Amino acid sequence: MKEYPDLPAVSNAPDELFANGHLWVQELVDGVPFRFRVLESGLLQFGDADATFDPGTVPLRLRSAARHVREHLDREALRAASQDVESVVFFGVAVEPHRVDYDWATTPAFVGTDVWRDDGGGFLPPDAVERVYERLGLTPVPTVEREVRARDVDPERYGIPDSRWADQPAAGVVFRDKTGHRAKVRTDELDSSSEVASAGLSPAELVADHVTDAWLDDLVAVHDVALEQVEFDELARLVVDRLVWEHADELRDDVASVDEAAFRSAVNDRIEPYLRDARP
Repeated sequence: MKEYPDLPAVSNAPDELFANGHLWVQELVDGVPFRFRVLESGLLQFGDADATFDPGTVPLRLRSAARHVREHLDREALRAASQDVESVVFFGVAVEPHRVDYDWATTPAFVGTDVWRDDGGGFLPPDAVERVYERLGLTPVPTVEREVRARDVDPERYGIPDSRWADQPAAGVVFRDKTGHRAKVRTDELDSSSEVASAGLSPAELVADHVTDAWLDDLVAVHDVALEQVEFDELARLVVDRLVWEHADELRDDVASVDEAAFRSAVNDRIEPYLRDARP
């Protein structure tokens, strides 16, 4: 699978980016690199910036993004647009809370930033990327301005807008041209001291703090889960994935080292009475 595209800071931007032509300015979304493609078999292959994963082995912190893609991707539209689906790689961000307190009721777990075609197309320009993601049922990265004269842009003094999904400034902006040059600038006010402080919770404490009946009601509504039919293990996986997506920053340990068995045990204990009360 194509490697994840580099996104340098504006201090290391290629000279061509601001020399001439026009730029698209897009929101810099908090999260981690995430990519995928559809295999000829119909299975989805996911990856991050460094590796691709075998089916069913997506790391815990990326599972909400993977689930979002599975639930929303229009595979028929993709096959209609490309005879060789494996040649198309989709790049984006698995959204996470770091510097921005997103509204999780409206924020997608995956936001698309780039599309690569092996068949000579290379990286598509920003306007094409936006159209592709919308056609496939996925959310493209929010665009702040289109076709701005590059020579009129001072990237170090660019005013950072509010995030589309938060009542506060975005994590920054990304400048892109149609030839593939790009660079990012982060919000000046959001230094490392403004990141969400970890509450140092264990998985069991995280479940106790956040998995209320109202939270579960919202979860099953968003994912259109039929409580009368859903399997216990499937609901438990959904709860774990969503909880990590929204609150991984509060865990005592890095999410990559969390004891998932302990996490699932705490979730199982919590959802058992919820399902019992919800079912006739």
